[in-house]
Amino acid sequence: MNTRCEELKHDEYIGKYVSIKGWIHRIRKQKENTFLLIRDDRGGIIQCIIESSKTDNITIESSVEVFGLIQKDSRAPEGGYELKADQIHIFNISKNDYPIGEYQSLDLLLEKRHLAIRTRRMTMVSKIRSSILHFSRKWFTDNDWLEITAPVLVKGAVEGGSTLFNLKYFDEEAYLSQSAQLYLEAMIFSLGQVWSMTPSFRAEKSRTVRHLTEFLHLEAEAPWVTLEDLLKFQEKLISFVIYNVLRNNKKEFEFLKRNVSELENISPPFDRITYEKAIDKLQNAEFKIVDNDSARKIEYGDDLNIESERLLTINSSKPLFVIGYPLQIKPFYVKEDISVPGLGIAADLLAPNGFGEITSGGLREDDLHKLEKRIVLEGLQQSNYDWYIDLRRYGSVPHGGFGLGIERLMRWILNFTDIKDTVPFPRTIRRIYP
Repeated sequence: MNTRCEELKHDEYIGKYVSIKGWIHRIRKQKENTFLLIRDDRGGIIQCIIESSKTDNITIESSVEVFGLIQKDSRAPEGGYELKADQIHIFNISKNDYPIGEYQSLDLLLEKRHLAIRTRRMTMVSKIRSSILHFSRKWFTDNDWLEITAPVLVKGAVEGGSTLFNLKYFDEEAYLSQSAQLYLEAMIFSLGQVWSMTPSFRAEKSRTVRHLTEFLHLEAEAPWVTLEDLLKFQEKLISFVIYNVLRNNKKEFEFLKRNVSELENISPPFDRITYEKAIDKLQNAEFKIVDNDSARKIEYGDDLNIESERLLTINSSKPLFVIGYPLQIKPFYVKEDISVPGLGIAADLLAPNGFGEITSGGLREDDLHKLEKRIVLEGLQQSNYDWYIDLRRYGSVPHGGFGLGIERLMRWILNFTDIKDTVPFPRTIRRIYP
């Protein structure tokens, strides 16, 4: 077990002889002594002082193990502790043209992402990401939801055929999954409330700061629930995750200079607005939709986009549910409100301060004939959904669920402009390397 830098930054280690494995983060050479900043495998940093004669060939990102005594010096960076080293073991001398320095272009950071993930900024982001996943899983476990795994190779669309990635599956055509939802729906008949955390793929030709073609998708589905139940699940889950991540990752947020005061106030209930009132609000603000280089006033029946969602939440301090969308702009499985024909029992959750949609959910159509009709109207191949239609033939029940994009949640929590900064290896319309 490797000793890490943060473990050694305590007074009980002063005067103790220790060893640290890691990489050379920075070098400052003097005639007699060389000052090395060692970065361990969790992004921790400690200063090491060693005779310059023992570091003749050392370079940035060389992998080493250093041995010496821990001492305290208020001048030492990263907490005032340092290692007075007497030995250094070199595992690998890094080439001296290491491309990632203090200042470089965004394109280079993406092209050399396999190296850029070593930066302390990306390390802090990855630690926060890990905590978000941990506390998401904890909320579901603590509240008696069962985790399941769903396939990512599928025969049909969930969110519309235009955004499918197709591939050859032996002698058949198949696709990368857009969502685990349909499989989660199947599992509620034997396991009750279930959830999953799987990658989803969307072939959207979008270059916005909140779109990825591959993203981590947290999804949940439960029988015998109302829309109100689903909204409360989401409020509790997101509030729980934020509260615990802020407590668990204080150092990471401080390093990223993220002012978390606004996040500390996130708690149920979240704000709510109907889709109809949202459209009214946008019309009053004279919001326009750009179609083929021409602009027109937004109308009832238009879907919300990144700009309209931003306008709805730019001055908000809490997330906002938009409730009750027209069926025509929602997928085939959304349940129709029998009291308002043409209205779907669905809701999207928009993050505050203009960050836009982070969850989408609602009730699923449980009536066999209505579902079959919607599949035909959407132009989908019914044979690809026979198994899904079976769920309505044999013991159908009212049910619903929601999906949350982990990277979109992170973008809001971290206050990042671009969603690509939330994931180690982003996949976008223009990038599949490295």
